[in-house]
Amino acid sequence: GLTNESGAWVRRVSDTEVEGMKLLGTFCYNPQAVFPVYFVMRVSKRPAATGFWKKQPPKQGVEAEWDKDAGNYKLYTQYGKDIAGDDVGVWFSYDMQPGEQVEVRMGVSFVSAENARLNLEAEQQGRSFDDIRAAARRTWNDDLGRIRVEGGTEAQKKVFYTGLYHALIHPNVLSDVNGEYPAMESAEIRTAEGNRYTVFSLWDTYRNLHQLLTLVYPERQLEMVRSMVGMYREWGWLPKWELYGRETFTMEGDPSIPVIVDTWMKGLRDFDVDAAYEAMRKSATTPGARNRMRPDIDPYIEKGYVPLGFYARDLSGDNSVSHALEYYIADHALSLLADSLGKKDDAALFRARSLGYKNYYSTESGTFRPITREGKFLTPFDPRQGENFEPVPGFHEGSAWNYTFYVPHDVAGLARLMGGRRRFIDKLQMVFDQGLYDPANEPDIAYPYLFSYFRGEEWRTQREVRRLLDRYFTTAPDGIPGNDDTGTMSAWAVFSMMGFYPDCPGEPYYTLTSPVFDKVTVTLDPKYYPAGELVIETERSGAGDVYIGSMTLGGRPLKKYRISHGELVGGGRLVFGLQPERK
Repeated sequence: GLTNESGAWVRRVSDTEVEGMKLLGTFCYNPQAVFPVYFVMRVSKRPAATGFWKKQPPKQGVEAEWDKDAGNYKLYTQYGKDIAGDDVGVWFSYDMQPGEQVEVRMGVSFVSAENARLNLEAEQQGRSFDDIRAAARRTWNDDLGRIRVEGGTEAQKKVFYTGLYHALIHPNVLSDVNGEYPAMESAEIRTAEGNRYTVFSLWDTYRNLHQLLTLVYPERQLEMVRSMVGMYREWGWLPKWELYGRETFTMEGDPSIPVIVDTWMKGLRDFDVDAAYEAMRKSATTPGARNRMRPDIDPYIEKGYVPLGFYARDLSGDNSVSHALEYYIADHALSLLADSLGKKDDAALFRARSLGYKNYYSTESGTFRPITREGKFLTPFDPRQGENFEPVPGFHEGSAWNYTFYVPHDVAGLARLMGGRRRFIDKLQMVFDQGLYDPANEPDIAYPYLFSYFRGEEWRTQREVRRLLDRYFTTAPDGIPGNDDTGTMSAWAVFSMMGFYPDCPGEPYYTLTSPVFDKVTVTLDPKYYPAGELVIETERSGAGDVYIGSMTLGGRPLKKYRISHGELVGGGRLVFGLQPERK
């Protein structure tokens, strides 16, 4: 297993079937986030010989039974019951005729070997390899075909559909064909209604992946939200970075909140919103000593920010500014949900908290800056420290420049803080011009869309988005900027190539940019979106036309560059007129 955890066992059931378990986990070195994956494997032909193997250190002293070609692997040829260890397995040997094939079938489960066998039989019984391959192809074609693109280059189409494919890998189904799944943070086995999902890399995916699912695959997004609320019922908290029923506590913030709020605000409401709100309010108000999501919430509530050294053991590993910025975004989203549910006092409380980012702005550095326990800005301070992922006080996996514009819920307020519109635009442009933008990490990936909040500056969004797509998303082996983070980078590309992007998680809005393709047709589920289809068309004289000269939505002229989710899914047809030079 490609994890930091070792340990496994294998049992021989018959000459053609084995079952076993591999221990996985310790993701990002959390020692408690460990879980088993069970398997049953069948082969279609009885082997001439079979047995176990075990990897061992080089021989020292007593001779063991070694196969001459096995190297450090001890082969068991006469033993056929069970075997366990850190690096063990089964071998099969066949006498084959020319052209003869052996089919290997695998069933997996995170509940038991019995369920792995049940999954195998339910999904594969009576079906050949070619049958299953053809069915998989049809399924993927149907899923990817919900968005159909025309025009563009072959390379751009490959990038787009590869990105959409990546975006559909996780979260993935955890429950078995009988509905059983491992409950969150316990040894209990429960039965789900519908699919139970897992692998919620939420610090990454709350920014755009779930918004893509909400738009194009709403039935899955709803099951994912139900899964998240189910986790709260099982262990008392919404997930932060859940992995097969274990909480890894990777990264920071309270990222379930904007995901669920975004889903609700876009009209997908078939889940227990009261339980969801209860869970959100719990993490937003529980004192730090008892708060699994926000252990450093006490000064955040009292002062409006998290000071250096409050939670981390040493300043080099202190991520206080990053933590607080994530809380501000979560609290803004929570204020939207509170307002939607008629909880006006809560809405005002959480909206006020979301504006605490202003405490971190330093006019001296022109960036957000860590604050000491004494309430003073950290000195000395280099806003470029952290560009190469080296530890830096206050910020996680990035420099101050990667975080300073990360206030998507109050862009106008941030601009005023920086001295006005012109200074904001110039400083943001400098981030791109001086190579301070990091396309491989999440906090700044929405930066290019911030220009469009200011009338007359939208062309900068169009230029920078196209530059980033052309440079960082290609068909080469390094054609994604770093780790795809369970589809987050790919979702950025998919949205950007279609011509719109959800730049503020929790708010049901998109910012428009120039599409890559001549035509994009998005099939909408009429159960959720009665229009049934969204068509995006582009009129241009050449491939180099990237600047928007005109727009219409539903046949009517469109002057604004930020539109609501309702306007987009109800508009039917969005048409861009592109030109080679900016207006």
